Amino acid sequence: MNILIKQAYIVDPTSPFNGQITDIFIENGIIKEINKNLHVRADKEIGLDGLHISPGWMDVFANFADPGYEFKETLETGAQAAATGGFTDVVVIPNTNPVIHNKANIEYIIHKSRSLIANVHPMGAITKNAEGKELAEMYDMQMSGAVAFGDGINSVQSSGLLFKALQYVKAFDGIIMQLPDDKTINPQGVMNEGIVSTQLGLPGKPAIAEELIIARDIELARYAESKIHFTGVSTKKSLEYIQRGKQNASVSCSVTPYHLFFCDEDLKDYDTNLKVNPPLRTKEDRDALRASVLDGTVDCIATHHSPHEYDSKIIEFESAKYGMIGLETAYAVLNTCFEGIAQQKLIELLSHNPRKIFQKEIAGIRENEKACLTLFHPKQKWTVKETDIRSKSRNSPFVGKELTGKVIGIVNKEQLFFNH
Repeated sequence: MNILIKQAYIVDPTSPFNGQITDIFIENGIIKEINKNLHVRADKEIGLDGLHISPGWMDVFANFADPGYEFKETLETGAQAAATGGFTDVVVIPNTNPVIHNKANIEYIIHKSRSLIANVHPMGAITKNAEGKELAEMYDMQMSGAVAFGDGINSVQSSGLLFKALQYVKAFDGIIMQLPDDKTINPQGVMNEGIVSTQLGLPGKPAIAEELIIARDIELARYAESKIHFTGVSTKKSLEYIQRGKQNASVSCSVTPYHLFFCDEDLKDYDTNLKVNPPLRTKEDRDALRASVLDGTVDCIATHHSPHEYDSKIIEFESAKYGMIGLETAYAVLNTCFEGIAQQKLIELLSHNPRKIFQKEIAGIRENEKACLTLFHPKQKWTVKETDIRSKSRNSPFVGKELTGKVIGIVNKEQLFFNH
Protein backbone atom coordinates (compact mmCIF):
# COMPACT_ATOMS: atom_id res chain seq x y z
CA MET A 1 0.00 0.00 0.00
CA ASN A 2 1.25 3.49 -0.90
CA ILE A 3 0.32 6.28 1.50
CA LEU A 4 0.78 10.03 1.10
CA ILE A 5 0.56 12.11 4.28
CA LYS A 6 0.13 15.83 3.53
CA GLN A 7 1.24 18.79 5.63
CA ALA A 8 2.12 16.92 8.81
CA TYR A 9 4.05 18.50 11.69
CA ILE A 10 6.89 16.11 12.53
CA VAL A 11 7.58 15.45 16.24
CA ASP A 12 10.75 13.34 16.37
CA PRO A 13 13.95 14.66 18.00
CA THR A 14 15.97 11.96 16.13
CA SER A 15 14.76 13.17 12.71
CA PRO A 16 16.42 15.87 10.56
CA PHE A 17 12.84 17.00 9.79
CA ASN A 18 11.87 17.50 13.47
CA GLY A 19 9.61 20.55 13.90
CA GLN A 20 8.91 20.90 10.18
CA ILE A 21 5.56 20.77 8.38
CA THR A 22 6.05 18.55 5.36
CA ASP A 23 4.66 15.72 3.19
CA ILE A 24 5.61 12.07 3.71
CA PHE A 25 5.34 9.39 1.03
CA ILE A 26 5.28 5.76 2.20
CA GLU A 27 5.69 2.91 -0.30
CA ASN A 28 5.20 -0.71 0.83
CA GLY A 29 5.93 0.14 4.46
CA ILE A 30 9.07 2.24 3.79
CA ILE A 31 9.31 6.05 4.04
CA LYS A 32 10.43 6.83 0.47
CA GLU A 33 10.36 10.61 0.44
CA ILE A 34 9.92 13.52 2.85
CA ASN A 35 9.52 16.86 1.17
CA LYS A 36 7.22 19.85 0.86
CA ASN A 37 4.42 19.63 -1.74
CA LEU A 38 4.91 16.07 -2.96
CA HIS A 39 2.85 15.07 -6.00
CA VAL A 40 2.83 11.28 -6.20
CA ARG A 41 0.20 8.63 -6.88
CA ALA A 42 -0.94 6.95 -3.64
CA ASP A 43 -3.61 4.43 -2.63
CA LYS A 44 -4.48 6.60 0.37
CA GLU A 45 -3.92 10.31 0.95
CA ILE A 46 -4.25 11.81 4.43
CA GLY A 47 -4.49 15.56 4.87
CA LEU A 48 -5.91 17.24 7.97
CA ASP A 49 -5.38 20.68 9.48
CA GLY A 50 -3.25 20.42 12.63
CA LEU A 51 -2.01 16.88 11.82
CA HIS A 52 1.07 15.81 13.83
CA ILE A 53 3.17 12.69 13.24
CA SER A 54 5.69 10.90 15.44
CA PRO A 55 7.45 7.53 15.70
CA GLY A 56 4.98 4.85 16.83
CA TRP A 57 4.06 4.79 20.52
CA MET A 58 4.80 1.91 22.89
CA ASP A 59 2.77 0.84 25.93
CA VAL A 60 4.75 -1.14 28.49
CA PHE A 61 1.99 -2.78 30.60
CA ALA A 62 -1.33 -4.02 29.21
CA ASN A 63 -3.47 -7.10 29.76
CA PHE A 64 -4.81 -8.69 26.56
CA ALA A 65 -6.30 -11.60 28.59
CA ASP A 66 -5.42 -14.11 25.86
CA PRO A 67 -5.14 -17.09 26.33
CA GLY A 68 -7.77 -18.10 28.85
CA TYR A 69 -9.87 -14.98 29.40
CA GLU A 70 -10.94 -14.20 25.83
CA PHE A 71 -14.35 -13.05 27.10
CA LYS A 72 -12.55 -9.95 28.48
CA GLU A 73 -10.15 -9.30 25.56
CA THR A 74 -8.32 -11.14 22.78
CA LEU A 75 -5.03 -10.39 21.07
CA GLU A 76 -7.06 -9.17 18.08
CA THR A 77 -9.35 -6.78 20.02
CA GLY A 78 -6.41 -5.64 22.17
CA ALA A 79 -4.41 -4.77 19.04
CA GLN A 80 -7.41 -2.83 17.68
CA ALA A 81 -7.68 -0.90 20.97
CA ALA A 82 -3.93 -0.20 20.84
CA ALA A 83 -4.13 1.12 17.26
CA THR A 84 -7.14 3.29 18.17
CA GLY A 85 -5.03 4.82 20.96
CA GLY A 86 -2.02 5.40 18.68
CA PHE A 87 0.12 2.51 19.97
CA THR A 88 2.11 0.52 17.43
CA ASP A 89 3.74 -1.58 20.19
CA VAL A 90 2.35 -3.09 23.40
CA VAL A 91 4.02 -5.17 26.12
CA VAL A 92 1.44 -7.66 27.40
CA ILE A 93 1.56 -9.00 30.95
CA PRO A 94 1.69 -12.74 31.72
CA ASN A 95 -1.46 -13.02 33.89
CA THR A 96 -3.32 -15.26 31.45
CA ASN A 97 -4.46 -18.88 31.67
CA PRO A 98 -2.04 -20.57 31.31
CA VAL A 99 0.36 -17.96 32.68
CA ILE A 100 3.06 -16.87 30.20
CA HIS A 101 5.87 -18.59 32.08
CA ASN A 102 7.58 -20.77 29.49
CA LYS A 103 8.89 -20.75 25.95
CA ALA A 104 5.71 -22.26 24.43
CA ASN A 105 3.49 -19.51 25.92
CA ILE A 106 5.82 -16.79 24.58
CA GLU A 107 5.77 -18.38 21.13
CA TYR A 108 1.95 -18.57 21.21
CA ILE A 109 1.70 -14.79 21.72
CA ILE A 110 4.31 -13.97 19.07
CA HIS A 111 2.87 -16.36 16.48
CA LYS A 112 -0.78 -15.42 17.04
CA SER A 113 -0.10 -11.67 16.91
CA ARG A 114 2.17 -11.72 13.85
CA SER A 115 -0.48 -10.43 11.43
CA LEU A 116 -2.02 -7.84 13.78
CA ILE A 117 -1.64 -4.11 13.16
CA ALA A 118 0.16 -3.57 16.50
CA ASN A 119 3.38 -5.31 17.55
CA VAL A 120 2.58 -7.40 20.65
CA HIS A 121 5.59 -8.07 22.91
CA PRO A 122 5.14 -10.70 25.63
CA MET A 123 6.43 -10.17 29.16
CA GLY A 124 7.55 -13.47 30.68
CA ALA A 125 6.62 -14.30 34.27
CA ILE A 126 9.49 -14.20 36.80
CA THR A 127 8.01 -17.14 38.70
CA LYS A 128 6.10 -20.27 37.69
CA ASN A 129 2.37 -19.47 37.38
CA ALA A 130 3.25 -15.95 38.64
CA GLU A 131 2.83 -17.38 42.15
CA GLY A 132 6.07 -15.97 43.58
CA LYS A 133 7.42 -19.35 44.72
CA GLU A 134 9.86 -20.71 42.11
CA LEU A 135 11.76 -19.04 39.26
CA ALA A 136 10.45 -19.62 35.73
CA GLU A 137 12.69 -20.43 32.73
CA MET A 138 13.56 -16.85 31.92
CA TYR A 139 16.48 -17.59 29.62
CA ASP A 140 14.34 -19.81 27.35
CA MET A 141 11.60 -17.17 27.27
CA GLN A 142 14.10 -14.44 26.41
CA MET A 143 15.46 -16.54 23.53
CA SER A 144 11.87 -16.97 22.26
CA GLY A 145 11.10 -13.25 22.34
CA ALA A 146 10.17 -12.07 25.87
CA VAL A 147 11.08 -8.37 26.19
CA ALA A 148 10.96 -8.15 30.00
CA PHE A 149 10.16 -10.24 33.08
CA GLY A 150 7.58 -9.57 35.74
CA ASP A 151 4.70 -11.32 37.46
CA GLY A 152 2.38 -8.65 36.04
CA ILE A 153 -0.33 -7.71 38.53
CA ASN A 154 1.36 -9.91 41.16
CA SER A 155 4.25 -8.18 42.87
CA VAL A 156 7.10 -10.59 43.79
CA GLN A 157 7.01 -10.63 47.60
CA SER A 158 10.16 -12.64 48.40
CA SER A 159 13.36 -10.56 48.54
CA GLY A 160 15.51 -13.65 47.99
CA LEU A 161 13.57 -14.75 44.92
CA LEU A 162 13.60 -11.28 43.36
CA PHE A 163 17.34 -10.98 44.04
CA LYS A 164 17.91 -14.30 42.22
CA ALA A 165 15.81 -13.08 39.29
CA LEU A 166 17.80 -9.82 39.09
CA GLN A 167 21.04 -11.83 39.01
CA TYR A 168 19.64 -14.27 36.45
CA VAL A 169 18.60 -11.66 33.85
CA LYS A 170 22.01 -9.99 33.98
CA ALA A 171 23.37 -12.83 31.82
CA PHE A 172 21.40 -11.51 28.84
CA ASP A 173 21.03 -7.83 29.87
CA GLY A 174 17.35 -8.36 30.71
CA ILE A 175 15.07 -6.17 32.80
CA ILE A 176 12.75 -6.98 35.72
CA MET A 177 9.43 -5.15 36.05
CA GLN A 178 7.58 -4.79 39.34
CA LEU A 179 4.14 -3.43 40.18
CA PRO A 180 5.01 -2.40 43.77
CA ASP A 181 2.62 -3.80 46.37
CA ASP A 182 3.42 -5.42 49.71
CA LYS A 183 0.46 -7.78 49.97
CA THR A 184 0.97 -8.41 53.69
CA ILE A 185 0.02 -4.81 54.56
CA ASN A 186 -3.77 -4.55 54.79
CA PRO A 187 -4.47 -6.92 51.88
CA GLN A 188 -8.22 -6.29 52.16
CA GLY A 189 -7.77 -2.57 51.32
CA VAL A 190 -9.69 -1.51 48.19
CA MET A 191 -8.66 2.16 47.92
CA ASN A 192 -6.05 4.55 49.30
CA GLU A 193 -6.01 4.68 53.11
CA GLY A 194 -6.80 8.22 54.20
CA ILE A 195 -9.55 10.73 54.96
CA VAL A 196 -11.63 9.77 51.91
CA SER A 197 -11.56 6.01 52.67
CA THR A 198 -12.76 6.80 56.21
CA GLN A 199 -15.56 9.03 54.87
CA LEU A 200 -16.67 6.36 52.41
CA GLY A 201 -16.39 3.53 54.92
CA LEU A 202 -14.13 1.50 52.64
CA PRO A 203 -11.06 -0.45 53.84
CA GLY A 204 -7.87 1.43 52.94
CA LYS A 205 -4.54 0.37 51.45
CA PRO A 206 -1.73 2.52 52.90
CA ALA A 207 0.90 4.15 50.70
CA ILE A 208 3.63 2.37 52.65
CA ALA A 209 2.60 -0.95 51.01
CA GLU A 210 3.92 0.45 47.73
CA GLU A 211 6.84 2.44 49.16
CA LEU A 212 8.37 -0.50 51.08
CA ILE A 213 8.61 -2.64 47.93
CA ILE A 214 10.15 0.23 45.94
CA ALA A 215 12.75 0.98 48.64
CA ARG A 216 13.60 -2.74 48.97
CA ASP A 217 13.81 -3.43 45.23
CA ILE A 218 16.04 -0.42 44.52
CA GLU A 219 18.52 -1.79 47.07
CA LEU A 220 18.29 -5.29 45.56
CA ALA A 221 18.87 -3.94 42.02
CA ARG A 222 21.82 -1.89 43.22
CA TYR A 223 23.36 -4.87 45.03
CA ALA A 224 22.76 -7.22 42.06
CA GLU A 225 23.96 -4.52 39.61
CA SER A 226 20.90 -5.32 37.52
CA LYS A 227 17.99 -3.40 35.95
CA ILE A 228 14.55 -2.85 37.45
CA HIS A 229 11.49 -0.97 36.18
CA PHE A 230 8.63 0.05 38.48
CA THR A 231 5.20 0.52 36.95
CA GLY A 232 2.02 2.09 38.38
CA VAL A 233 4.02 4.30 40.75
CA SER A 234 1.46 6.37 42.64
CA THR A 235 2.89 8.17 45.71
CA LYS A 236 5.09 11.17 46.34
CA LYS A 237 7.42 9.18 48.63
CA SER A 238 7.83 6.42 45.99
CA LEU A 239 9.00 9.04 43.50
CA GLU A 240 11.52 10.41 46.02
CA TYR A 241 12.95 6.89 46.47
CA ILE A 242 13.17 6.42 42.70
CA GLN A 243 14.81 9.80 42.15
CA ARG A 244 17.49 8.94 44.74
CA GLY A 245 17.79 5.36 43.48
CA LYS A 246 18.60 6.52 39.96
CA GLN A 247 21.87 7.99 41.26
CA ASN A 248 23.47 4.62 42.01
CA ALA A 249 21.22 1.90 40.55
CA SER A 250 19.71 1.06 37.15
CA VAL A 251 16.14 2.14 37.95
CA SER A 252 13.35 3.36 35.67
CA CYS A 253 9.63 3.89 36.23
CA SER A 254 6.30 4.46 34.54
CA VAL A 255 3.02 5.98 35.69
CA THR A 256 -0.51 5.46 34.40
CA PRO A 257 -2.61 8.18 32.74
CA TYR A 258 -5.37 7.57 35.31
CA HIS A 259 -3.11 8.23 38.30
CA LEU A 260 -2.26 11.57 36.67
CA PHE A 261 -5.92 12.43 36.04
CA PHE A 262 -7.85 11.19 39.09
CA CYS A 263 -7.29 11.16 42.85
CA ASP A 264 -9.04 9.37 45.74
CA GLU A 265 -11.61 12.20 46.02
CA ASP A 266 -13.04 11.06 42.66
CA LEU A 267 -14.24 7.83 44.32
CA LYS A 268 -17.07 9.57 46.16
CA ASP A 269 -19.64 8.09 43.74
CA TYR A 270 -18.20 4.58 44.28
CA ASP A 271 -17.40 4.26 40.55
CA THR A 272 -15.94 0.74 40.30
CA ASN A 273 -14.05 1.72 37.13
CA LEU A 274 -11.83 3.75 39.50
CA LYS A 275 -11.01 0.69 41.60
CA VAL A 276 -7.39 0.09 40.60
CA ASN A 277 -4.18 -1.26 42.12
CA PRO A 278 -2.06 0.61 43.15
CA PRO A 279 -5.08 2.72 44.19
CA LEU A 280 -5.77 6.33 43.29
CA ARG A 281 -3.91 8.38 45.91
CA THR A 282 -4.36 11.89 47.35
CA LYS A 283 -4.43 15.11 45.37
CA GLU A 284 -0.95 15.87 46.75
CA ASP A 285 0.35 12.54 45.39
CA ARG A 286 -1.29 13.19 42.03
CA ASP A 287 0.34 16.63 41.81
CA ALA A 288 3.72 15.08 42.71
CA LEU A 289 3.26 12.55 39.87
CA ARG A 290 2.56 15.35 37.42
CA ALA A 291 5.63 17.28 38.57
CA SER A 292 7.76 14.14 38.21
CA VAL A 293 6.60 13.63 34.64
CA LEU A 294 7.74 17.16 33.82
CA ASP A 295 11.10 16.94 35.63
CA GLY A 296 12.05 13.59 34.05
CA THR A 297 11.86 11.35 37.15
CA VAL A 298 9.09 9.43 35.35
CA ASP A 299 10.56 7.72 32.29
CA CYS A 300 7.49 6.58 30.42
CA ILE A 301 3.75 5.95 30.46
CA ALA A 302 2.06 2.58 31.05
CA THR A 303 -1.67 2.37 30.37
CA HIS A 304 -2.31 -0.63 32.69
CA HIS A 305 -5.08 -1.50 30.21
CA SER A 306 -7.14 -3.99 32.21
CA PRO A 307 -10.33 -5.15 30.49
CA HIS A 308 -13.22 -6.60 32.52
CA GLU A 309 -16.64 -7.82 31.47
CA TYR A 310 -19.82 -6.17 32.80
CA ASP A 311 -20.35 -8.58 35.72
CA SER A 312 -16.87 -7.91 37.18
CA LYS A 313 -17.50 -4.17 37.45
CA ILE A 314 -21.25 -3.51 37.84
CA ILE A 315 -21.22 -4.87 41.37
CA GLU A 316 -20.53 -3.66 44.95
CA PHE A 317 -17.25 -1.72 45.16
CA GLU A 318 -15.56 -4.20 47.52
CA SER A 319 -16.31 -7.14 45.19
CA ALA A 320 -15.41 -5.45 41.88
CA LYS A 321 -12.24 -6.48 40.04
CA TYR A 322 -9.29 -4.08 39.88
CA GLY A 323 -8.49 -2.10 36.74
CA MET A 324 -9.79 -0.09 33.80
CA ILE A 325 -9.18 -0.09 30.07
CA GLY A 326 -6.87 2.68 28.97
CA LEU A 327 -5.30 2.25 25.53
CA GLU A 328 -7.84 4.28 23.54
CA THR A 329 -7.76 7.33 25.83
CA ALA A 330 -4.12 7.39 27.07
CA TYR A 331 -2.80 10.17 24.84
CA ALA A 332 -5.87 12.38 25.25
CA VAL A 333 -5.77 12.01 29.04
CA LEU A 334 -2.08 12.96 29.17
CA ASN A 335 -2.53 15.87 26.80
CA THR A 336 -5.49 17.10 28.89
CA CYS A 337 -3.60 16.76 32.21
CA PHE A 338 -0.66 18.78 30.88
CA GLU A 339 -2.40 21.56 29.00
CA GLY A 340 0.01 23.32 26.66
CA ILE A 341 2.82 20.76 27.16
CA ALA A 342 5.39 20.53 24.35
CA GLN A 343 4.36 17.55 22.23
CA GLN A 344 8.01 16.48 22.06
CA LYS A 345 7.89 15.76 25.80
CA LEU A 346 4.86 13.50 25.37
CA ILE A 347 6.54 11.67 22.47
CA GLU A 348 9.60 11.01 24.66
CA LEU A 349 7.28 9.43 27.27
CA LEU A 350 5.20 7.48 24.75
CA SER A 351 7.79 6.45 22.16
CA HIS A 352 11.50 7.09 22.71
CA ASN A 353 11.95 6.29 26.40
CA PRO A 354 10.00 3.00 26.50
CA ARG A 355 11.92 1.76 23.46
CA LYS A 356 15.23 2.62 25.08
CA ILE A 357 14.29 0.91 28.37
CA PHE A 358 13.03 -2.27 26.69
CA GLN A 359 15.68 -2.26 23.95
CA LYS A 360 13.37 -1.89 20.98
CA GLU A 361 14.58 -0.08 17.88
CA ILE A 362 13.32 3.50 17.40
CA ALA A 363 12.13 3.77 13.81
CA GLY A 364 12.72 7.49 13.23
CA ILE A 365 11.02 9.66 10.63
CA ARG A 366 13.75 9.52 7.98
CA GLU A 367 13.86 8.54 4.32
CA ASN A 368 14.40 4.78 3.65
CA GLU A 369 13.36 3.98 7.23
CA LYS A 370 10.59 1.49 8.05
CA ALA A 371 7.27 3.33 8.58
CA CYS A 372 6.17 2.84 12.21
CA LEU A 373 4.20 6.02 12.83
CA THR A 374 1.47 7.56 14.96
CA LEU A 375 -0.76 10.34 13.57
CA PHE A 376 -2.50 12.65 16.03
CA HIS A 377 -4.08 16.07 16.53
CA PRO A 378 -3.07 17.73 19.86
CA LYS A 379 -5.75 20.44 19.84
CA GLN A 380 -8.83 18.49 18.79
CA LYS A 381 -11.42 18.33 21.57
CA TRP A 382 -13.68 15.30 21.79
CA THR A 383 -16.06 13.63 24.20
CA VAL A 384 -15.34 9.95 24.80
CA LYS A 385 -18.24 7.72 23.71
CA GLU A 386 -18.65 3.98 24.07
CA THR A 387 -18.50 3.74 20.28
CA ASP A 388 -14.91 5.08 20.43
CA ILE A 389 -13.85 1.95 22.33
CA ARG A 390 -12.47 -0.95 20.28
CA SER A 391 -11.60 -3.09 23.30
CA LYS A 392 -13.90 -6.03 23.98
CA SER A 393 -14.62 -4.53 27.43
CA ARG A 394 -16.12 -1.15 28.31
CA ASN A 395 -14.78 -0.47 31.83
CA SER A 396 -13.61 3.12 31.32
CA PRO A 397 -14.29 6.05 33.66
CA PHE A 398 -13.53 8.44 30.78
CA VAL A 399 -16.76 7.74 28.87
CA GLY A 400 -18.68 11.04 28.80
CA LYS A 401 -15.60 13.15 29.61
CA GLU A 402 -14.32 15.84 27.25
CA LEU A 403 -10.61 15.45 26.46
CA THR A 404 -8.18 17.39 24.31
CA GLY A 405 -6.00 15.57 21.79
CA LYS A 406 -7.17 12.94 19.32
CA VAL A 407 -5.33 10.06 17.71
CA ILE A 408 -5.92 9.98 13.96
CA GLY A 409 -4.34 6.58 13.28
CA ILE A 410 -1.16 4.55 12.91
CA VAL A 411 0.99 3.21 10.09
CA ASN A 412 2.70 -0.08 10.94
CA LYS A 413 3.62 -3.40 9.25
CA GLU A 414 2.71 -1.96 5.82
CA GLN A 415 -0.82 -1.33 7.11
CA LEU A 416 -2.78 1.85 7.80
CA PHE A 417 -5.25 2.09 10.69
CA PHE A 418 -7.34 5.23 10.36
CA ASN A 419 -9.75 6.53 13.05
CA HIS A 420 -11.58 8.89 10.69
